[in-house]
Amino acid sequence: MRRIALVTLVVDDYDEAIRFYTEALGFRLVEDTPRPDGSRWVVVVPGDQGTGVLLARAKGDQQRARVGDQTGGRVGFFLHTDDFARDHARMLAAGVTFLEEPRHEPYGSVAVFQDLYGNRWDLLQPAD
Repeated sequence: MRRIALVTLVVDDYDEAIRFYTEALGFRLVEDTPRPDGSRWVVVVPGDQGTGVLLARAKGDQQRARVGDQTGGRVGFFLHTDDFARDHARMLAAGVTFLEEPRHEPYGSVAVFQDLYGNRWDLLQPAD
């Protein structure tokens, strides 16, 4: 079996990114390991299964320029839920910025939000 195990998000600061992903989005911190070069291996996951997100602190001007715009302004990440209304309300209460009102499409209920750096995500409850 093959699967994507991790995707990398370049962030400004490990701790602020951990707080956002765990507190505002409800992800679970599964690893935060210091590395010899002073960096950290930080992985969060949205639930018990699925692809993890490696939060990698930007190093150098080129990486810092990518923070918050890793997909050129497009939605690059898709957070599936089994209860759109619950998660949308919880995320709003936690201060997550939604860029549109929820909409109902043939493929499910969806709304675009941004993470603390401006990367765009879909919160999506797929249609049955």
